[in-house]
Amino acid sequence: MLISLCMIAYNEQDALDGLFKDISLQDYPHDQIEIVFVDSMSTDRTYQKMEEFKNTGFGFEKVTIVQCAKKNQAFSWNCALMTARGDIIIRVDAHARIPRNFISRNVYNINLGEDVVGGGRPNITSDVSSWKLTLLAAEDSLFGSSVASYRRPPTQKEYLDSLFHAAYKREVIQTVGGFNEDLGRTEDNEFHYRIRQAGYKLCCCPDIISYQHSRNNLKDMIRQKYSNGKWIGLTLSECPGCLSYFHFAPFALVVILVLLSIFAMFGHPLLLYTLLIIYGMFDIVNTVGCFTMKNLQPQFIFLPIIFPILHISYGIGTIVGLINIPFWQKKISKSKSKQHIEKVKQKIAKNTIAK
Repeated sequence: MLISLCMIAYNEQDALDGLFKDISLQDYPHDQIEIVFVDSMSTDRTYQKMEEFKNTGFGFEKVTIVQCAKKNQAFSWNCALMTARGDIIIRVDAHARIPRNFISRNVYNINLGEDVVGGGRPNITSDVSSWKLTLLAAEDSLFGSSVASYRRPPTQKEYLDSLFHAAYKREVIQTVGGFNEDLGRTEDNEFHYRIRQAGYKLCCCPDIISYQHSRNNLKDMIRQKYSNGKWIGLTLSECPGCLSYFHFAPFALVVILVLLSIFAMFGHPLLLYTLLIIYGMFDIVNTVGCFTMKNLQPQFIFLPIIFPILHISYGIGTIVGLINIPFWQKKISKSKSKQHIEKVKQKIAKNTIAK
């Protein structure tokens, strides 16, 4: 059984050394693993590091590097899928770390009869400092980031709407096709929605785990939250079924804050005060929860400020996304993304026959 481990990257030279080491140490037979790297025309040493890995080889069945001109994540992942020849295709992010048994545990669970598998994906930070650990605490908190179940290792198998660093049986990709290249940030949501609609299940397994590097400064984290929120707003017009109510919680917070502030300006501040008190209670309770963490840092005192900054950034992003729906729909009206989804199906089928 051939396994394809796929990774895409753009200007990720600083993140690759750790991941490449993890890949080289995988305990699954290397002669049954092909590595597929996609470089989106990086301007740093990302491509050179991929070449160095390829030249070293590490005994893998094949190491392929694909360069694509577009810096669109979905387009890059489609390039990876159309290159992969494996019976199982595993997706790993460039900002990730994986344990030695990552591939073997994914293969084991697929062989138990699952179609798509993954596991918990907690956040980690590099170059540890008090401030970075504070941002990591905010990212790890349910209040500060996301309620997505895959962010925390499960205690037993459970079926979810989405997974991170997932492994797919080849037939799943052959059935649903590739990623929707019109989307950014939410391409996973839409892709997994189509997988569920096709009758497949996404299984989160307790024996599979991987790690994702969190943003190391507040500016980048704010930019990420804003972009996430913006794509949630835009995606509502393209695939409302792939979103949940939780995605719109920051949007609702910002809208209600604005409305109640207007009421307060006209002499009715009670509702605004009530909202601020309720939010403040959640803010403090979750900050106290972070203070119970093992890596307690003095800069955790800034968490009550960081939490609302992240929420408001995400909420404003969603508002901007919703406002831009008509312009975005006009922009993608002549897009060939749907044809590319079908092209992935055809290429996957062709590669299967060629094997």
